[in-house]
Amino acid sequence: MSKPTSGRIAYVNARLLDPATNLDVMGGLLTEGEVITDFGEGYAKADGQYGDADIVDCQGACLTPGLVDIRVQLREPGEEHKGTLKSAGEAATSSGVTSMVCLPNTQPVTDDMSVVEFVARRARLLGLTKVYPYGAITKGLQGTDMAEMGMLSESGAVAFTDGVRAVASAKVMRKALAYAKNHDLLLVQHPEEPSLAEGGHMNAGALAARMGLSGIPKVAETIMVARDVRLAEDTGGRLHFAHISTAESIDIIRRAKERGVRVTCDTAPPYFSLNELAVGEYRTFAKLSPPLRDEEDRRAIIEGLKDGTIDIIASDHAPEDEDSKRLPFAQAAFGGVGLETLLAITLELYHNKHMSLLDCLRTVTCNPADIIGLSAGRLAVGAAADLCIFDPDRGWKIDADQLASKSKNSPFDGRLAQGRCLRTVIDGRTVFTLEQ
Repeated sequence: MSKPTSGRIAYVNARLLDPATNLDVMGGLLTEGEVITDFGEGYAKADGQYGDADIVDCQGACLTPGLVDIRVQLREPGEEHKGTLKSAGEAATSSGVTSMVCLPNTQPVTDDMSVVEFVARRARLLGLTKVYPYGAITKGLQGTDMAEMGMLSESGAVAFTDGVRAVASAKVMRKALAYAKNHDLLLVQHPEEPSLAEGGHMNAGALAARMGLSGIPKVAETIMVARDVRLAEDTGGRLHFAHISTAESIDIIRRAKERGVRVTCDTAPPYFSLNELAVGEYRTFAKLSPPLRDEEDRRAIIEGLKDGTIDIIASDHAPEDEDSKRLPFAQAAFGGVGLETLLAITLELYHNKHMSLLDCLRTVTCNPADIIGLSAGRLAVGAAADLCIFDPDRGWKIDADQLASKSKNSPFDGRLAQGRCLRTVIDGRTVFTLEQ
């Protein structure tokens, strides 16, 4: 595919996929400047058919709305040795991610309007993936005093979370949910009861015992999910649970949705594609938070995605530098990079016949956009020309050393994958093309 040069671009011979409308046809799409001006069936390459538009022949590849990733740790400001807005943007665009929402656990914490504005301004200057900041629920992420969520929302925060920390106090969480209800805000919880998780390094169970490692019990997650579902039900606030990893949590959320509680959730690729055995010989790249669970939980995550209980797949991108990971397992940091593998690992659900291609893409396009409240994730005339063109069958081997992320701590290092982004377009500009 050639690189376009003019302001009008025709993407032809594409398999158009729009999960928001269940569109799946061979056709094409026209853009002018930053927006989509037309799309549909029957767009084939033909001289003169599109006037002065540049032609991009997709050669049968899939064209879908750009991916929306709602859980990314950027590390900037404050920990630029682990990652930056630029390195995260380059990693995101290589996987077709055109919008991402960043956690507030930066230095300083995103509990102040100036930090929200800094992130937004810096991202605009880079011109890569669009970045939207979360605001903190509590000041300094300390879990005690509520941050100025109303003012942060006015400054551009799209939702609120304490990042990789749970709001442990039921009283504070109830107060925050009640405030969120009155101001139509969304709260995102890291569901892990701190006192139960403290000192743990992997999933509690027989494997942890054999490896001589302290475990994090499943109940650390489920007890927090159960508590916060009740608080959301009591207050009427909107609540989203991040990176769900256990079968019991899915059951609790499924029943809550049936009762009409305003609750949603996401998971991350490691939790449906890996289990605790990936820790192997103390493999620190597989030390994640929450920890990889057992095979029963992995299968339950897939079922939760299939029946729609789990709304979103997010990368849970958490870059850690080499010094933080190449340590004895108990001392190593939690977290794995995930932006560049988000598309390929999500497509495993399609290749393994768990979900249709549209259903897979729904979890990374319109669902996250709708829940967070972003104008993204769908093909529509007049919408921003944020596009991902990919080959779902293209095979490749994930090599952590070749990733664009500044940190290389991928739990999928060495894994064979199927599905590759060929081109990423943001506001009508090609920002990534795969080297042939």
